[in-house]
Amino acid sequence: MAIPKLMRAAIRALSKPDYDIKKTYRIVRRLEKVKGIQLVDPVYKPWNYYFTGGKREVPARVFESEKDRLTPNTLLFFHGGGWITGDIESYQETCIELSRMTGFRVISVDYRLAPEYRFPAGLDDCYLAAKEVFHRASFFHAQQDSVVLMGDSAGGNLAAAVSLKARDLGEFQFQKQILLYPSLYNDHHPETSPFDSVRENGTGNLLTAKQVDDYLELYKSSDEDLKDPYFAPLLESNFSNQPDTLILSAELDPLRDEGEAYGAALLKAGNLAEVHRIPEGLHGFFSNAGYLQQKKLSYQYINRFLNEGISHEDKTDTMGKIR
Repeated sequence: MAIPKLMRAAIRALSKPDYDIKKTYRIVRRLEKVKGIQLVDPVYKPWNYYFTGGKREVPARVFESEKDRLTPNTLLFFHGGGWITGDIESYQETCIELSRMTGFRVISVDYRLAPEYRFPAGLDDCYLAAKEVFHRASFFHAQQDSVVLMGDSAGGNLAAAVSLKARDLGEFQFQKQILLYPSLYNDHHPETSPFDSVRENGTGNLLTAKQVDDYLELYKSSDEDLKDPYFAPLLESNFSNQPDTLILSAELDPLRDEGEAYGAALLKAGNLAEVHRIPEGLHGFFSNAGYLQQKKLSYQYINRFLNEGISHEDKTDTMGKIR
């Protein structure tokens, strides 16, 4: 599954150190939206829904085939994009593939984006959606114990934060969550980060360590947010009573080690957690059509987790199964 030399050279060329998301995020949004609108799938005819709370509405899109319409199994999905880009349009293809490969309906949440809406706006939207799906599960032909939280990158951050906040407020609790190469920490400077992956993979691998900190800079409302576990879940001091968790990290991702550290923290607190490192995986591979082997392996882990869960016998050694 090694990345060919030509592709590796192209990846390095695209990983420009002077790339500034602060100046280009509006352009990225427009390009992503156009890409998403072009997708047409005759089997999956998505329908829109609006979660409501107070005076705000949070758009969402439900992806399910005709044969899956009555399944109780549901993935509540929070997209990536550094809290700055991404939406239900640009993630249509990913969500349709996710539903097709798992047999689960997928509810994709179009949470508010920074910098127009900074922390905790996006988290508040995701929390509102999770709370409503849990308490109105039957509306979606789901059951409370069959809904799984899922997110990639910034969406993994939001899923983890929703689970922590739900535990703290005692309003609901999902049984499972899936975090794909999640962003969970507040410092990605090579000199000060506690994680080797920031230094090993922080340049030349599409997502750079500098870009991660740029995203965080646009996401935060103030420097105080950097200390908030809902902003950076790995800062949490109490990891108890969390959902059974599957974490997939990417070998060549600067965020690799913080995702794996989160799995270790969950295990240490008595939860069931399983972590797998995807070989030759780059950040964002799951929503990229070019990484077929990495995606195939990921779906093997995801489907086993969804259908079989994590056995109690495996609880003490799952971190030794990183591959």
